[in-house]
Parts: sequence; structure tokens; C-alpha cells
Amino acid sequence: MLRVDRVTKTFGGLVAVHDVSFEVCQKEIVGIIGPNGAGKTTLFEVISGFYPPSSGHVFFNGEQIDGFKPDQICKRGLVRTFQIMEIFPKLTIYDCILTAALNRCAIANARKKTDEILERLGLRNIAHLLMRNITTADAKKVELARAMATGPKLLLLDEVMSGLTPVETLEMVELIKKLRGEGLTFIIVEHVMQVIMNLCERILVLDFGTKIAEGNPKEICSNKRVIDSYLGEVIMFA
Repeated sequence: MLRVDRVTKTFGGLVAVHDVSFEVCQKEIVGIIGPNGAGKTTLFEVISGFYPPSSGHVFFNGEQIDGFKPDQICKRGLVRTFQIMEIFPKLTIYDCILTAALNRCAIANARKKTDEILERLGLRNIAHLLMRNITTADAKKVELARAMATGPKLLLLDEVMSGLTPVETLEMVELIKKLRGEGLTFIIVEHVMQVIMNLCERILVLDFGTKIAEGNPKEICSNKRVIDSYLGEVIMFA
């Protein structure tokens, strides 16, 4: 579904991402971890079209998409959320999701899509609330709902668990599993290691912009280079 081929992104003399390659198959949940400043969000920016790669290429469903604008990539079904949420405080939850749905649908179908997503994400009962008046957990759900309203096939989630309580985090994990069961594919950047280790089939590790490891959770947990550069200790998971 997605192929990242030797992507590098530089900003002047700073190399933010260096020669990173990986593939993601349909209905996978792939995690990307690494220290702050490792290049995780920059890699998302390149994949989703916000930055052009300095070198290398990105392919989605067999089509080369590097050089496309974010809206063109979104219309093809590759959509991202943002680490720092833009909540549009004067909009209701309903209107916030509806606006995203209009990217792909005329108004009647967009309203139908919005109603469907509100139901799927458990937001129907609070759809009338202004975004400035909702909790962090609900704002995170709306961020996911907006992405879903564009009709994605692959979702890039950038720290969607940050700021959530343990109970709220579990609810988000179950929601992602449910959506994967409905056919969606995910790449997740996250610092909550128990989430990554228990949710993802495969994990990439970045350090100073370079991919230093790739494997299943058990392989990543036992990788000495990953432990030394990021984990600090062996992570136990169920």
C-alpha cells in the first residue's frame, strides 16, 4: 500500500530524515518510535505532502506521490492527524467533521458521512458542543473523526494518545483496533510504549533521522541499540 524509498529531508545543513525506507501493507498497524527530534513528524510531513523530500520517493497504491500537494494526497486516501491539534474553537463538533467531509462529498452526502462517523466514534451525544468546550480526549477523537471524514485508506496518527488518561488511552486503542477491523491501515507515531508494543504488528525506530531498527515488538524490545538510544530498559508487554 505505502512504499517509502530512501527518503531524505534536509533543512539547510540540518538532516532531519536520512535515507529512510519501509513498506506498509493493507490493514497493518505500524508504529514509529524514537527520541524527540528523531525525525518522526518530519517523515509524516514528507509522506503526506507538506514537505517535498530532498531525495527519495514515496509511493501510495503504486503511484508516486512525492511532489503532490497535501489535498491531492488526501483525495487519494492517505490522511494524517497532527501532533498539535487545531481545534477551530468556534465550530461545533458536528461542523468541524462536516467541513472535513466536504473535501470529498457534496453537502447531502457530507452530512450523511458526518452522522455515520459521529456514531462510529461515540460522539453523537456531544456533536452540538463547541470545540472550545470539550475535553482533550474528545478533541483527540474529533481529530481522528476529521481525518476519517475525508475517506481515508491509510491514516497517519501523530501522538493521538498524548494527554490522555490510562482509561482514555485504552478506549483509543480499542477504537483503532475496531477501525482496522473495518479495513483501515495505520501508521502511528507515539511515545506511550505500552500502546505501541501491544497495538502494532511492526515498529520502526528512528534516531537522528536514521532508521536504526525495524521489526516486531519482541525484536524491538530486545534490540540493544534501541534500548540504548531510546527505551532505556526492556519493555514488557502482554
